Amino acid sequence: MAEKQLRVTLVKSPIGYTVRQKATVRALGLRKMNDSVTHNDTPPVRGMIAKVSHLVSVEEL
Repeated sequence: MAEKQLRVTLVKSPIGYTVRQKATVRALGLRKMNDSVTHNDTPPVRGMIAKVSHLVSVEEL
């Protein structure tokens, strides 16, 4: 069976947050507001999302 997919959308600007949180947003592949990217549902991706959960929304596909 194929891995579950997650759609991650940047809903709040990382301006004013730490450099580390900005780097995490960029590492997820998000550049601009309302950008969406699709990732496989893996523990490393879940961890990155958890660190910036206040900036992104997540949808399971």
